This record gives sequence, structure tokens and C-alpha cells, in this order.
Amino acid sequence: MSVPTNYYLLLSALLFLIGALGVLLRRNALVILMSIEVMLNAVNLSLVALSTARQAADGQVLALLVMAVAAAEVAVGLALIVTIFRHQGTVDVDDINLLKG
Repeated sequence: MSVPTNYYLLLSALLFLIGALGVLLRRNALVILMSIEVMLNAVNLSLVALSTARQAADGQVLALLVMAVAAAEVAVGLALIVTIFRHQGTVDVDDINLLKG
């Protein structure tokens, strides 16, 4: 017995919705970064599920590429957040105004 593809896609949509709500409703930069990661994992889940349903490896290879991009995004994002925290003393996105002239 295998789990139908629709269940994977439903779980992926639910994860993406949770991530999108986290990005839209939260003001902490770390929580926003984690929400983006949840959204990327939701996309990976749907890519792998649809790739398995088609019995092709294209989606799985693309999911590996998305994981590599996500790892780079986390490294750069955390470095920026640490730098902003050292400079501003907060990671609240409403209080960060580095680009205002």
C-alpha cells in the first residue's frame, strides 16, 4: 500500500500556507527566515511527490538543487541577521531601518 499523491500535495499546501502566514504575520527576522525554510520544504515535498507519481527523477534532482539554494540562503540570511543584531540591537523587522537615508 502506498500513500496517494493527493495526500502529499495537501500536506505540501498546508506547510506552504503555514510558512506564508509566518512570513506575513511575524516581525522577528529569525522567524521569517524559518518560515521561508518551511515554504521551501513544502515545495520540495510537492516536487518529490509529483516526481514519484510520474516515475521520473526530474523533480527529485530539482529538489536537491532547491536544498542547496536553501542552505546558501540560510548561511547568508543568518550572517545578515547577526550583523544587523550587532549594529541595531534588535532583529525586529519594523525597527531595522538601515536603508533609510
